[in-house]
Amino acid sequence: MTLSLTVSDEVRALAPGFRHLAIEAHGLVNGPSTDASSALLDEAARRLAVRLDGRAPHEDPHMAAWREVYTAFGSKPSRTRNSAEALAKRALSDAGLPRINLLVDLYNAISVAHLVPVGGEDLDRIRGGMRLVRATGDEDFVTVAGGEEAVEHPDAGEVIWRDEEGVTCRRWNWRQGPRTRLTEETVSGVFLLEGMAPMRLADMETAAAELAELLEKFSPGAQITTASR
Repeated sequence: MTLSLTVSDEVRALAPGFRHLAIEAHGLVNGPSTDASSALLDEAARRLAVRLDGRAPHEDPHMAAWREVYTAFGSKPSRTRNSAEALAKRALSDAGLPRINLLVDLYNAISVAHLVPVGGEDLDRIRGGMRLVRATGDEDFVTVAGGEEAVEHPDAGEVIWRDEEGVTCRRWNWRQGPRTRLTEETVSGVFLLEGMAPMRLADMETAAAELAELLEKFSPGAQITTASR
């Protein structure tokens, strides 16, 4: 692992059951969504439906734990869902899962199939290390609104991922900023799987291994390492 990823003491105190796994990959090949990546998303939706067996995503114990933590830092989980719950809700709807690009499709498929938040960041666009912290409220979050670049600021106490330049993801894993997202030009990335108790580390490792296998399959020759944090 060449990228430094740290979790602040304040976040640890807020969510002592939190853990994450990081997959770092170099030599990636990205591009538009393909029939193969689309099929993975469809299969992930089928796996999710079997897993839930008629329940709503928020009724899953892992998603319920995320909702509790979102409430603890002042966010309304019914309005700003963690990324896995938001994707699961879309997967079960008539609209289905979005097709973004090849790499995003791969990690979204793993997120839905295993009901675990997964994010992807372009390593070449990250400035310094990444830190999971509670916001002061003064940090810059550069996003796009109405087709124009706009700067927002997180709420004080909100849990954010940030690097030396600013916020990369708001409300833990709710909304990623465009600066570090995976694009069709991405060749190096970090994929972050985030879990709360009661999700077992072994189950997170299974999901991470499946994602690493997909990355190797779709980017032959890529250099891939996985680390538990």
